Amino acid sequence: MTDRYDACIVGAGISGLNALFVASQYLSRDQRVILVDRRSRAGGMWMDTYDYVRLHQPHSLFTAGNIEWTLGKKPDYLATREEVLEHLHHCLEVIKRRIRVTELFGYEFENSEELAGKVRITCRSSEGRTMELEADRLIKAYGQGIETNPPLKLSSTRARSVSPDGFDVRGTEMRASDEPVWIVGAGKTGMDTAHALISDQPGREVNLIAGPGTLFASRDRFFPGGVRRWRQGKPISLLSMEMARRFDGTNEADVMSWFGDNYGVRLTPQTGNFLFAFLSEAENDTIAKGLNEVVMDYFDDVVDRDGGAELVLRSGATMPVEPGSWVVNCTGSLMRGEHSYEPYASASGRVLSIQNRSATIPFPAGGAAAYFLTHLMFLDKLTQVPLYAMDVEELRRKAPQYVMAVGLTPLQLYNLSLMAEAIPAGQFRKIVSRNGLDFNRWYPLPRRLRASIGFMLTHKREREHYRRTLDKVAERFGVRCGPVVGAGQA
Repeated sequence: MTDRYDACIVGAGISGLNALFVASQYLSRDQRVILVDRRSRAGGMWMDTYDYVRLHQPHSLFTAGNIEWTLGKKPDYLATREEVLEHLHHCLEVIKRRIRVTELFGYEFENSEELAGKVRITCRSSEGRTMELEADRLIKAYGQGIETNPPLKLSSTRARSVSPDGFDVRGTEMRASDEPVWIVGAGKTGMDTAHALISDQPGREVNLIAGPGTLFASRDRFFPGGVRRWRQGKPISLLSMEMARRFDGTNEADVMSWFGDNYGVRLTPQTGNFLFAFLSEAENDTIAKGLNEVVMDYFDDVVDRDGGAELVLRSGATMPVEPGSWVVNCTGSLMRGEHSYEPYASASGRVLSIQNRSATIPFPAGGAAAYFLTHLMFLDKLTQVPLYAMDVEELRRKAPQYVMAVGLTPLQLYNLSLMAEAIPAGQFRKIVSRNGLDFNRWYPLPRRLRASIGFMLTHKREREHYRRTLDKVAERFGVRCGPVVGAGQA
């Protein structure tokens, strides 16, 4: 016997829960949805990540639909891992009061096949048990596909290699030693790790191997506190429109220089990475003052030599390392490895796939795409609206990070413009108003309205510029970027 459902959602992280929230707006109380996840509970990547991770935006802007937090903290509070997990569990419980949700945790999605207007889905448990399901719609809400980091493999026996995902740098083992720490990677994980060590163990020698350096968006400038929200700060939608207008598909360095000077935070003199993570000026200052040394190079290995240990860098340079030193792998977990291409929509529109090989609404991180595209699916417009889909995973391999970051801005605006035109105005406004991931919600209503009106007045006029820009990026780097056509191929 095969269990039958009105919808199957694979993934119980921020993407899957936003898809589930939207499904609850269209399905009746007696219809059935099954939520599948390989983990033991809702939470997605937050189940796997390091203990001291915190949201890098105000916690109220990270939710499913418009479900409010019950934390009782100030609006600008950065929620901890456990607090995020508790809220995502709360979101699931709220949605379960609206529709019938069956939870299938501990099962991995294996494959699906469309037959006779239905989708046949096969899942397998960690013990090898197979489960077959049948659903009217399938949503594979993989989101960003975050993976954990293993410790780096070292040739040396005189240095200790750990990963934040399996080792808390604030724990007793680290505290019991006083040897130097070498953090490899200057992205969000690296900054979190440096800040945790410097704050928790002042005076300890902490070094950073920063690669090309990372540019962050200033949390202070995008999320000012208190009454400053009325006059200061930059709503993200306005910043996105300004970036997209400046970018023509070839001048990413100029655009990022402008962004860095006006809205960026940087620890290093040069920055070669930018993924729109947020960092405050205070956090940056704490890290800058607490670091012993910042190395602008890539890590290669630690080797034993002449009775000691030596750090080897990709450039060929070497540096002595004190025996017993810690090497912490913070090289990042975003878009690691290679995944098979898959269009975001099947030809029938019965299967929706949220992942980086066919990205449509990239900000913020998978959840927004799940929210908006699930609306299109239930409105039977998923294959009717010719959204551009970009192979972001391939672009990251071929293009400098600035190209990827800047190129995603016109992608987002182009696709939102098409949706705004395809969905009746009143309904589209309602959809936007219930999107709890919208960073513009940080600002008072008058400022949000001005930003929304600005988009609605200009998006049709500027859409052609966005399209030409995306076509130029695709041409320059030979990546798939265009509408899903025909049999679901982009």
